[in-house]
Amino acid sequence: MHCPFCGHEETKVIDSRLAAEGRQIRRRRQCLDCSERFTTFESAELVMPRVVKSDNRREPFDEEKMRLSMQRALEKRPVAADTLEETVGRLLHRLRTMGEREVASRLIGELVMEELRGLDEVAYVRFASVYRSFQDVTEFEDEIRRLQEISEASAGREQMSFLPDLFGKK
Repeated sequence: MHCPFCGHEETKVIDSRLAAEGRQIRRRRQCLDCSERFTTFESAELVMPRVVKSDNRREPFDEEKMRLSMQRALEKRPVAADTLEETVGRLLHRLRTMGEREVASRLIGELVMEELRGLDEVAYVRFASVYRSFQDVTEFEDEIRRLQEISEASAGREQMSFLPDLFGKK
């Protein structure tokens, strides 16, 4: 690390601490030439995969584009901004940890819909209607019917998993 004061190439680390909720390391350094002290922050650089569009074009992943599309779907819905940010963070984490250099835009859309379905069903249907290019009311009805079936199936699973707990089994 070059000294920002004199440009000398050698510095020593005096102190290291976790910062930014453990996502960064804060280091106090001292120049071995001029003895000035300064702080640096170190964090992991994780590269997002490139997005492969339906026409096979490739473009960089745009976090803001994903966030805005989710915000549009959630407009005037009772979902806190913090909850949206947590959801975006989960999606980014999933995309980074896939370990792929390229991801189909279709997969990203499906992941977003999965998250929205858990947040707010109206937002999910809004997003799905744009993402899947619904052409008429019957497509909305089909999607709502599918959503109801999923909700009923998950409600049945919750009920079944509750029964063993009644009897002290795990």
